[in-house]
Formats: sequence, C-alpha cells, structure tokens
Amino acid sequence: MSAIPTRMVVHALVREDGTVAGDELYEVAALLGMTDQQVRLCVKRLVTEGRFTVEGRGRRAVLRLAGTEAEVGPVLVPEVEFVRHAYRQDRGLEPWDGLWHAFAFAVPESARAARDSLRDALTGLGAAPVQGGLYVTPNAIGPYVRAHAADLDLSEALTCLSTRDLAVGGTRDPRALAQRLWPLPDIAEGYGELHALAERPAEPGPAAGLAHAVALAAAFSAAMLPDPLLPPELLPRPWPGTTARAAAAEAWARLGAAAETPGPRLFRLYGEALA
Repeated sequence: MSAIPTRMVVHALVREDGTVAGDELYEVAALLGMTDQQVRLCVKRLVTEGRFTVEGRGRRAVLRLAGTEAEVGPVLVPEVEFVRHAYRQDRGLEPWDGLWHAFAFAVPESARAARDSLRDALTGLGAAPVQGGLYVTPNAIGPYVRAHAADLDLSEALTCLSTRDLAVGGTRDPRALAQRLWPLPDIAEGYGELHALAERPAEPGPAAGLAHAVALAAAFSAAMLPDPLLPPELLPRPWPGTTARAAAAEAWARLGAAAETPGPRLFRLYGEALA
C-alpha cells in the first residue's frame, strides 16, 4: 500500500467538535510509520494555510478545524452516492440495461481550462476515452455531465447519445470492450490491497485501532476512486471489488464497535456511506 499523507491522518482524526488531540495525533502517526518531525511540519503547514488553528505545542497541542471537512480536507470518503451504488451493484440491485452512454465535445484552445475540467469530470465519473474528445460508459451519468458542462458554459459544445451498438476498433462484445477501455487489472490490484488490510486484525489498544481505521480509509479511497463502477455483467467473475468492499464493511463495523466514544468523525462518515 502506498504511503498515507500526513495531512490525511490529521483530518481523519478530527472529532465531531472539530478538534484533534495532539497526543492522539502523534501516537497514531507513529504507528503508521511517521516521525514526530513529519507531524510537526504538517501541522505547521496546515496552520499557515489557514486550515487549522492550534493551541499549545507538540503532544499537548489541540488543533481546531478552521473550515468544514468538505472545504479543506482530503478525500477521506469517496462520494457517498457512488459508494452506495457500488454496494447495490454488489448485491445485484443495479442490473445493466445494455445501454452505452457516449459523450463528445470540441472545445477550442482558448477555453482550455474548461475543456480540461470537463474531461476530468468525465473520467472522474468513470467514463473511458475512446478517441479525441469522445468518452463512453455503461453508467447513466448524463445528468452529472450535463450539469458540469453547464457550470463551465460548455453546454453547446457537448454531445450526448446512448446506444446498444458500440464497436471500438472492431471490438463489440461488452465484456471485451470493458477489458479494452478500462485498466481492470490495475483496479483489481487496488482492491486486493484493500481486502488484505480489511481482513487483517487491528492491534490491541485505542491508538492502534485508530491507526488501522486511517489506513483502511486510505486504502478504501485508493481502491474506489479509480473504479468506474462498471456493471457486474461487464466484469470478470469473481470480481475482487465485490469481496473487498464486503470485507471493508465488516472491518468498519468491528472498528466502530471497538472505538472509544466520542471518536473521530471518520467513523460516522463511513457509517453513513455504508448504510
């Protein structure tokens, strides 16, 4: 698993009252392989950026969030709507209707920033690039794409269509298209790391439980964010994402039950996402 950013640890330990206890932060960070110097520098940067205020020094310090988690925090939990969609897919509650949704746009270089933002929105929603300015997905993301295009004043540049007859370079079979258009082996590898961590028991003690929760949150986000959430009909069987998400949900239930109260808001956020 890749290294966890120190600032993610800080945000993950924010409690419901917006504070982070310095002693808890240093202890959890140490269990995740971070030095005291890394933590001190991170806290200093976060304060300089205006993201936190701090009272006291070192392990006796209390950090206070200066804005909302959504405004200033890293991605601790992927979008709740998409997490719930993934679990509904895992339970067979989101069958594919056989439609491919395609989006095309032609934006001049003078609007390059808007063009890049629209492209990033499409890939962030799981659409795959087919060729210049053309993206495709089996998921009905049209409302999200059109809303983003409207925000960028690019509605006139966007073309949307749906079809059951998609061929890319002679490939027509839906499963073969999924293998061709999305990096499924890489996505599966990320879920393998999540599954392994979710099944690993946390070490005893409150700080160890929190460290495991932070690591689990990082692994869950790392696995989910690049996943286009393709319908199960298009995925290899068995699909590692299904078993990894099930293991992650069980791990969160165990960690939440063992956590001290009040604990970091991270447990509530995941409880809401996995509900």
